[in-house]
Amino acid sequence: MRATYSLLFASIVLILLAPYDVVAVEKPNFIIIFADDQGYGDLSSFGSTTIKTPNIDRLATEGRKFTSFMVASPVCTPSRAALLTGCYPKRVGMHQHVLFPTSKKGLNPAEHTIADHLKAQGYATACFGKWHLGHQPEVLPTSNGFDTYLGIPYSNDMNHPDNKGKPKGGPDGMDVLWNEPESTLTKWKTPLIKNETIVELPVDQRTVTRRYTQAAIDFIQTHRDESFFVYLPHSMPHIPLYVPDDVRDPNPLHAYINVIEHIDHEVGRLLNTLDDLKLAENTYVIYTTDNGPWLPFKHHGGSAGVLRDGKGTTFEGGQRVPCLIRGPRIPAGTVCDKLTGTIDVLPTIAAITETPLPADKKIDGLDASTLWMDQTDKSPRTEFLHYTSQGQLEGIRQGDWKLLVKNARQNRNNQNTKPKPQIMLFDLSKDIGEKENVAEQNPEIVERLRNRMTSLDDEITQNARSPWFQETE
Repeated sequence: MRATYSLLFASIVLILLAPYDVVAVEKPNFIIIFADDQGYGDLSSFGSTTIKTPNIDRLATEGRKFTSFMVASPVCTPSRAALLTGCYPKRVGMHQHVLFPTSKKGLNPAEHTIADHLKAQGYATACFGKWHLGHQPEVLPTSNGFDTYLGIPYSNDMNHPDNKGKPKGGPDGMDVLWNEPESTLTKWKTPLIKNETIVELPVDQRTVTRRYTQAAIDFIQTHRDESFFVYLPHSMPHIPLYVPDDVRDPNPLHAYINVIEHIDHEVGRLLNTLDDLKLAENTYVIYTTDNGPWLPFKHHGGSAGVLRDGKGTTFEGGQRVPCLIRGPRIPAGTVCDKLTGTIDVLPTIAAITETPLPADKKIDGLDASTLWMDQTDKSPRTEFLHYTSQGQLEGIRQGDWKLLVKNARQNRNNQNTKPKPQIMLFDLSKDIGEKENVAEQNPEIVERLRNRMTSLDDEITQNARSPWFQETE
């Protein structure tokens, strides 16, 4: 009798504990939504008074808002390389500006991406959107850890195959295109690729934001019973701007607002899908952007809000971007003002999934999981290097201090004299807009930071790995 009761008691204990065991071993899903050229001030949750983004703002209400979140380059290609590899772009040879349809290099498949890391754990992986890390089959997403891909292989203002024959640029040129929605089919030769094959040429850019989102929704529904990673890098609000005809505001002065609010609506559809499938509580959703706004395009570009300048610069407006993260153990409605960035995403995901990164691939990212979960008041990241859009070292942030050393242009009439660089020092705790240069008052800080950034860059240069190069015929 005693043995029977003991067996019965043990059985009850096992039944009661079984659900918790399942939860303990179930791995979370990950979704990264990566906008293109969206500024720090282009979300309602980051201060916009002209753009309404209630769906994206849900991630702030239900998750954590990061106000000092950095990208590793102020332009597309190197920024994306950094996100996926956890490295400064120079370390993986992807630092020298953006790739074009005529470019002969790409992200080396030997690099270890977020997709590689999760796929090795049995995750279903997909990329829907702008890639911009090489358009050749050898370096497309399917060669870098993704099971499937649908998207434009580079920026949506680039033409297959030689980038020629593009319409007039600038804000005036963009007005013309906005006023003629069918210009997406008559004035562009931008391709849409599925896996490794061009399936539309030109792609109807009016539909891509919606189609990328629908592809992500379909993928999630298909893989709802397994762990998945969706990388959703939207092609917009990079110019030219297009939206579906059924949501289009005909006023070109409202073009940028229209595009962001359309992206917001599509984010809402994705979040609703997670709710409907009861996947929200076990899915990390990260919303951020690749660099700051393209300010010369005026109403076709965005706003950096309180920050200085925008895309293409190492000022905060070029590299500090909005970031919202929602997911398991992330406290709702919280704000983090500590330094972190896209290069920290890979090691953080590795920590959350309790899986080591390859020992033979040195990276620059740091595990920020305790920062995500609000379990610490200190970031593991105490410093951050600033590289120009051409990959040249230009500055460093250390704590609240930010140093920029901007090389002056050579005087054509005096080639024998090297111009002195412009030294700029800012205290970001008091001057987030980088308006007051305090370099002259703090020469010892300038010297210390200058030595430190040179030292860090020397290590990266010495240990840099090669990108993939297309073999010459």
